Amino acid sequence: MSILKLLNDEGFEVEAIQLGKITVKENPNNDYLKFEKNLNVLGFELIKDPTKALVEKIKVNLIEHIEKNDTNVILAKLESEMGKSYSILSKTFSKSEGITLEKYFINLKIEKVKEYIQLQELNFSEIAYSLNYKNSSHLAKQFKQVTGMSMTDFKNLQIDSRKPLDQIV
Repeated sequence: MSILKLLNDEGFEVEAIQLGKITVKENPNNDYLKFEKNLNVLGFELIKDPTKALVEKIKVNLIEHIEKNDTNVILAKLESEMGKSYSILSKTFSKSEGITLEKYFINLKIEKVKEYIQLQELNFSEIAYSLNYKNSSHLAKQFKQVTGMSMTDFKNLQIDSRKPLDQIV
């Protein structure tokens, strides 16, 4: 909302808004340098580097799939959705973020598990099923590996230690 307000205040005509991407109608009268400076003040940045743009596009894609509970073979779907080979996507992501694409995806899923646990609407087996784990013990093992505690311990703590999905690395 703050970015949209900034764009409107500075006379930009917004064509489309998506998670992580805003398309504006090109206008030579718009002051892009001023907009970028004001965007930085709000804590955002324009991504000009094609590698960074690709990595952000990958992150947005994976987050969208997590939010829709569409985690079935998503890493395999990336190729077609991104228009690049999985090998290129994986190498670019790892080099840029210092973590493998697979590990990043696991971290996203674990944050979703934390959300489910805190909502207390699903049991552990249902959570595992909803995130396409073969069984709850596989999920439990990954959860402990990532968080250092069992899902039961996390549930009993009743604290909000979730990370925003856009801050996971």
